[in-house]
This record gives sequence, C-alpha cells and structure tokens, in this order.
Amino acid sequence: MPDAVVIGSGPNGLVAANLLADEGWDVMVLEAQPDPGGAVKSAELIEPGYVNDLFSTFYPLAAASPVMASLDLPSHGLRWRQAPLVLAHPAADGTCPVISTDLDETASSLDELAPGDGDSWRRLFEQWQRVGPALVEALFTPFPPVRAGLRLVGSQRPSELLRFARFLILPVRRLGEEEFTSDGARRLLAGNALHTDLAPESTLGATFGWLLASLGQDVGWPVPEGGAGQLTAALVNRLEKAGGTVVCGTPVTDVVVRGGRAVAVRTAGGEEVAARRAVVADVSAPALFLQLVAAEHLPGPLLDQVGRFHWDNATAKVDWNLDGPIPWLAEPARRAGTVHVGDSLDALSVQAAQLAVGLVPDPPFVLLGQQAVADASRQPAGKAAAWGYTHVPRRIRGDAGDDAITGSWDDREAAAIADRIEGEIERLAPGFRSLIRGRHVFTPPGLEAANANLVGGAINGGTAQLHQQLVFRPSPGLGRPETPVAGLFLGSSSAHPGGGVHGACGANAARAAIWAERRRQGRQRRERWL
Repeated sequence: MPDAVVIGSGPNGLVAANLLADEGWDVMVLEAQPDPGGAVKSAELIEPGYVNDLFSTFYPLAAASPVMASLDLPSHGLRWRQAPLVLAHPAADGTCPVISTDLDETASSLDELAPGDGDSWRRLFEQWQRVGPALVEALFTPFPPVRAGLRLVGSQRPSELLRFARFLILPVRRLGEEEFTSDGARRLLAGNALHTDLAPESTLGATFGWLLASLGQDVGWPVPEGGAGQLTAALVNRLEKAGGTVVCGTPVTDVVVRGGRAVAVRTAGGEEVAARRAVVADVSAPALFLQLVAAEHLPGPLLDQVGRFHWDNATAKVDWNLDGPIPWLAEPARRAGTVHVGDSLDALSVQAAQLAVGLVPDPPFVLLGQQAVADASRQPAGKAAAWGYTHVPRRIRGDAGDDAITGSWDDREAAAIADRIEGEIERLAPGFRSLIRGRHVFTPPGLEAANANLVGGAINGGTAQLHQQLVFRPSPGLGRPETPVAGLFLGSSSAHPGGGVHGACGANAARAAIWAERRRQGRQRRERWL
C-alpha cells in the first residue's frame, strides 16, 4: 500500500510525486498513456533520426520556477539549450523585433523601429528585475500567497502600489500603446500574451505579455537537449532514485471514497490501489469532480460550478521535418528559437475577435518553435525539425477563410488547417514549403486522444481570463489544491496558478497533502493522550 497515489504523470504529477518522495512517502504514479510525461514528450514522430516535441517545447516557466530549481534536474540528466535569440516577430513590412537574453540587443531591435522604444523596454525590464522574483514566488505558491504577497508589496514604494496594480490588470494592447511608439514593439509584447486565450484587449493581458517577455530577457526560453521528453526523463529518474514508481498504461476510472476520505483509486482493469495518506490528481478539474469522484461525495454548489468550467481555446498543431533551416526573409528570425507570425497588433486583435465569435481565423496567428536552432542533436546535420500551432474555436460556427472548416477535423480539415499555417510561414519565408520532408498534424481531437488533459485541444488547463484565476480557479471559492474530500488534492493546471510547465500546481498539491497528514497525525496523537 503506497502512502500516496498520483493520478497522471504530467510535469505537475511528477513534481508532486518527487516532493512526496522527498518527504519519505512511498509514492506510486499511475499513467493512462503508454509513456509518462503528459504534454512534455518527444518522439521520432515522422521519420527516424528526427526528434519532434509532441506538445510543448520551450520552457521559460520551468527555467524560472523555484520548484523546478529545488529538484536539481540537471543532476538527473537534464541539459538546457538556448537559441542565439529567444523570440522574433517578423512581419511582411520587413520589421522584426526580437527578444534576446542580451538587454542591449533587445533594446536595439526596438529602437530600430522607433527611437525610444528600446528605453521603454529597459524600464519595463527594470521593473521586472525589481519585482519579478517576488511575483513569480507569489504566483507559484498556494492562494492566498501571504508571505510572497508581502514581499511583492514590499518591492514597491507605497506611492507605486496602485500604479503597479493597474499595470497588472491592463490589457496588453493598452500597455503597448502607453509604453511604445512602434507597432512592432507592441505586437512583440502582445504575441507573448496570446500564448494564453487572452485577446489583446483582455484584462490581465499585460501581466502575461510582460511576464513571458521578461522571462525571455532574463532566463531565455530554453529547450531540453534531445527533446522535451528529456525533462520528463529527468523527473522520472529523480523519482525512481527516491523510491517512487511510475506505472504506465493504467488508466484510473474512480477515486474510492470511504468515510468522507479518499482511500484508493480504481483502475480500468478493476484493480483497487489503496493510498494510505493521499491521492493527488494531475487531471482536469471536470475530470476529477465530474467523472472520478462520485457525486454523492461532493457538495452540489461545487458540482454546479465545475459544470461551468471555462476551457481555453482549442489548438491545431503541425510538426515538420525539413531539409534545411526555415529561410526567413528577416535574418533575426533565423536565429530565434521561437517565432511569432502575425503582421500587426491589429491583425492579432482581428484573429482574437474571429476566435471569440467561433470563426477559424484567417490568417491565423502562428506560434512556431525552431528547435533545431537551439538543439542540433535533434536532427541530422544541415536538417531541421520545427513545429507550429494556432488557436481555433472550441465550437466552430464558421470559417473566416475559404476552406469551409466545420470542426469535424477529418483528414481534409486537418490538411486545410496545416496548409493555412504553412501559408503564413511561406509568406515570410519563401521556399519553406519546398524544404518539407514530412509533416504530422494534431487536430483538437487528436491532441485530446494523445493526452486526456488536453480536453478539446485546450493546452492551458482552462482559460487564463480573470474570472477563472486565483480564488476563482478552478471554481469560485476553491483556489487551493484541497478538495471537499479529505486526502484528495487537485494538482493539475486546472488548479492555481494554471497552465505552463512550472510544476507549481503539483508542488502546491504535494505540500497541502503533507501538511494535511501532519495535522491528521497530530489529532491522532492528541486523541490518544485524551
């Protein structure tokens, strides 16, 4: 009988398992898929000799995460690699602002677009240097983050607090308009915010855009040498050395509750695996509360709120093996590990508006990873591997383009969205299509089939909008990994602080489980004395 059963071996589940094992607990991780990793996996997806990242690929949040740092993963096989430039955002007008880990290089690229924009970025980054560590700590600890919150407040002069609060909730369009003159600088910032499901006009967009851009400036957007799966391998290696186990190909169908406490899980094979101290679920909130736990064990208001859970947009993703590097017209884009494809801030707003009304955007905003630029070990010399994805509506009401994509996501529609993505790249990198050796397309249903947590192709574990963040995540009043069932903890990206490979959701769940067990043992000791 293990002390804890962790459902799911994504990064949050593996981080939780490692922290519990460090506490001396006997931990078993049960994974439905044949291999561990959740959305952090790599494989020779298209042909031998080319390593493709199946889902996520670059990891600024992992590089900045205090949780990940505490695990010392480089001692367990992880090697980070960085591209010469972090991010480039080329456009048809020939401009190409960049983010580099060299502050002067970033500022210079913005000054080329409009003198003074480089100084504006220096001011924004200086603010990050002053408050960033406290902000990251506050984001990555359970809500409410009392100690980290006090440090964050202490990083500001009293006269600055209201201004900083306003800054955090600004839409990224407004922040760009207040700080920069050029559209290039504004779209560079906005493209970072659009890694979430926020539109340029959405509240909180400034926080996400500034956070990701500043992390790029500060720690880069690194990739694991050899593929994303190497990050998972390091987490598994560490866990196994601490005595934990990972069992794959074992879907969990039920959390067994007796006397108001989670005491076991039941697998698809009918086996009941007991958990002496805790069950940690690295699954979506709807899956946990609406499928794995019987309704009789949960309060009605929670079930009602989880039934209203707001997913983020769906995703369509294409992997390519290429006969050479992507021939961007803008030279800086050839040196960037990540490239954003979207011609202007207004174009990004139009694409977001199309998503909001259920239209498949045309042209799409494309987030493209050039893994070969950062890591030459993933493909033969002179060749390249890359991927690109774009957001599509969860419920498609129409197509802004001419392909009549309906959301059936059959072979025709999969090819149509891939062609649309490739067309945007070809426009800025003529000759790209002639380099394609092979491609693989993940439609929204395909992503969910490969990882059940990517429900409908949602990659952030639920919307990043304000109404489902902090104390509202995953439902109003929860905001923490504890659940109404004793001994059961939510440790997925559906929990605070949300999506991204940082491990904080799993860490929060593990720490909550440890503290709950200590309190339980304390009560038992007092009862024995009495």
